[in-house]
Amino acid sequence: MRVVEASDRVRRSRILIWGVIGLAIAAFSPWNGWWVLLLFIPAGINLAILELMLTRSEHPERWAFGTLVFLMTLFAAAIPLTGGADSAVIPLVIIPAAVAPMRFREPVVLVFGMITAATILAFTFGFDFSGAVADPRMPGTAIALLVCVTLANWALVEAEMTQRDAAVLDPLTGLLNRKALDARALEIEQQAHLTGESVALVTADLDGFKNVNDSHGHDRGDAVLQSVAYEMRKALRSFELIYRLGGEEFLVMLPGVDVQEGVLVAERLRKTLEDSRPGGLRVTGSFGVSAAAGAEVSYAKLFKAADEALYEAKETGRNRVVSAGTPAITEVPLAEPALVSVG
Repeated sequence: MRVVEASDRVRRSRILIWGVIGLAIAAFSPWNGWWVLLLFIPAGINLAILELMLTRSEHPERWAFGTLVFLMTLFAAAIPLTGGADSAVIPLVIIPAAVAPMRFREPVVLVFGMITAATILAFTFGFDFSGAVADPRMPGTAIALLVCVTLANWALVEAEMTQRDAAVLDPLTGLLNRKALDARALEIEQQAHLTGESVALVTADLDGFKNVNDSHGHDRGDAVLQSVAYEMRKALRSFELIYRLGGEEFLVMLPGVDVQEGVLVAERLRKTLEDSRPGGLRVTGSFGVSAAAGAEVSYAKLFKAADEALYEAKETGRNRVVSAGTPAITEVPLAEPALVSVG
């Protein structure tokens, strides 16, 4: 999610960065050679592929990481052809590492920084050993610059992400909250109007959750909610977005999914809760599903329809999935309360 969101936030900056790099390379082409401008062809293709895969891949973070590695290697490959250890291209190698904190968390940033430093050493000392030993100032300065810029950017981005997380994340479960849902719902609604694609909503409510707080205390209830959130999030794919609406209520937004697929997702979540025993208790949930396509997509209408289907699931026995306008499709008779202590 961070990778995809960062792509939208840094798109303008990325364009400006590439413009500055292009001007710099063009300005120094009389010394480096005009052929260096050809680097922009594979770089541009690589970035175009990334933009495509960010919305289509189940693992956009892998494509983002691969793109940074490719760009770093592309610049590094120009080092031995533009002066070796004295090449003016060396500082450009650190640019992918400088933007890595915008997309990734600290461990990935650290690994990428180490890869970048190793690459600088490999393409200077490896291809121009005598020159690098005689005058290691350029590769040494580049590595020092790499460390400083990466640390500074990482600190700034992490501070921003901490503030953003505090605003859009539920503090108990770590799931996105209503504030995050409002912004995302509007975006997906407008996208559906343009593309004509379907959008499905799944509303979920834990059955008899009040019994947990009454019988085991609120601390145990909080532990159950945390475990429920973890189990459901684990059962979902990257583009299946889950939010905590409050209390024991959750919502899953499914762009590009019709009602039949939405029902399958809801049933997957229902079965997950029934089998996982979150917090050491038997937990079940009731689910409502709604869907629409194209100009018919309205978050308010979809939520109302899914909520009514959820109410029907509650009224007809709980621990089941009901889609809007249809009878209960999953009926699991319960011989015991929805939440029962295993002890």
